[in-house]
Amino acid sequence: MAIAFLLSTPVISVLSNIFTNSGEVWKHLAETVLWTYITNSFWLMIGVGCGVLMIGVGTAWLVTLCRFKSSRFFEWALLLPLAAPAYVLAYTYTEFLDYSGPVQTALRNLFGWGYGDYWFPNVRSLWGAIAMLSLVLYPYVYLLARVAFLEQSVCTLEASRTLGCGPWRSFFTVALPLARPAIVAGLALALMETLNDFGTVQFFGVDTFTTGIYRTWFGMGNRVAAAQLAAFLLLFILWLILLERWSRRRARYYQHTGTRRQLPSYQLRGIRAVGAWMACFIPIALGFLVPAAVLLDMTLKNLSVSLDDRFWSNARNSFILAVITAALAIVIAVVMAYGLRLRSNMGMQLAARVASMGYAVPGSVIAVGILIPIGRLDNAIDAWMRATFGISTGLLLSGTITALVFAYLVRFLAISFSTVEASLGKIKPSLDEAARSLGLSPTSTLVQVHTPMMWGSLLTAGMLVFVDVMKELPATLIIRPFNFDTLAIRVYNLASDERLAEASGSALALVAVGIVPVILLSSRIAKSRQSQVDS
Repeated sequence: MAIAFLLSTPVISVLSNIFTNSGEVWKHLAETVLWTYITNSFWLMIGVGCGVLMIGVGTAWLVTLCRFKSSRFFEWALLLPLAAPAYVLAYTYTEFLDYSGPVQTALRNLFGWGYGDYWFPNVRSLWGAIAMLSLVLYPYVYLLARVAFLEQSVCTLEASRTLGCGPWRSFFTVALPLARPAIVAGLALALMETLNDFGTVQFFGVDTFTTGIYRTWFGMGNRVAAAQLAAFLLLFILWLILLERWSRRRARYYQHTGTRRQLPSYQLRGIRAVGAWMACFIPIALGFLVPAAVLLDMTLKNLSVSLDDRFWSNARNSFILAVITAALAIVIAVVMAYGLRLRSNMGMQLAARVASMGYAVPGSVIAVGILIPIGRLDNAIDAWMRATFGISTGLLLSGTITALVFAYLVRFLAISFSTVEASLGKIKPSLDEAARSLGLSPTSTLVQVHTPMMWGSLLTAGMLVFVDVMKELPATLIIRPFNFDTLAIRVYNLASDERLAEASGSALALVAVGIVPVILLSSRIAKSRQSQVDS
């Protein structure tokens, strides 16, 4: 419960500033750019939502219930775009599709066009941001939709086929409604990441709440107005979550019979097989293969500047932050999950949910919610030290690694907690009773019995947090100490200065780091279904 209170401090801090007087700044924002923030954020969510649903659900159904050439390969390859941060794709496609880029250069050479002879879409726009975010966020929907399709009852699907339902009708009338909770959960994650994005929308010149928070804090120097913008965004996200829960109301989606049998599959041939192959290959190509190839080419051509001494320094900083955060996240998650196992009362369950709600909060909101109370604490300590001992302590926590790691924990603890809780839940309570009968205390039982059994899940949880910390940009950009840049900050700074060649090495490193957990996630899903079938 103490952990839950500590991790909920940023949210409480942000919400407490809603009714604080911010002077003329908020009035100025309301009269000038607030409606732009609302409109752009709304259309960004609509566009990304449609994009991730169409790509994620469609490809999940194809690789799960249909058989065509390379369908087994696509099962895990469709997760590869998840390894690339959206802002990396934004920088890459800007270079790739720019007037001097390879695409337009090839078109001019092929048709003999000159400047002004043709029209080419501008990727640095709202629709460009929607495309970039859709390409990297559809795996959230794909992953959960595929799990839902894998766990669906074979009897239900076979009944639909005996009643004359073809593949399309069976999909729309049976499989899709049963998978609705998982699909909506994946959509909610994608939309939360959309509202959290800063690098893509800032680089494309699309003003959203995230860019407005950063601009109000650093450009106008008004932390109260920035906190009120953050509170507005936070309330909007909470409204989305409540709306999704309300839309389900009392609906239930039970599926118990036949989940251990092999799912029926549709063998695709001819034009259908080609269409399915293209539908699965295009998201992988646009979301991973093309950006990775462009970044690799730029890195190899500019090794001396892309992999210089500053790159290795930034890589070391990113590694240190990711390792510290991952280790702390595992320890805290184990404490929370085991405490919930020992005493699963309403208070403990509420504390666990509160502590893990940070993943639904954008990084910029968390950053603002941390800097305000930490700044007040630093000023209070400094004032007390001046009055008592005549010594100025300065800022002890603001702009330090401690504050940054705390922000990461608030943001990503949900990942480690859900993984550890699921693993701990698979251990039979009889093992606890046996350990206690042999004289082991609850702590000794956790260390000597449970931890060795959960070791694989603990490593998985740590790796997922590690990768997310490496890619996190908004919170790092706002809280990071002076002269302590990470790979994400290096990519952002260099790309903002149009020095994409120098940023290519760092961007490629971020993509490479994200590949490992992507493959691990896909293999675990396939093994879980196969183990059900075998048993």
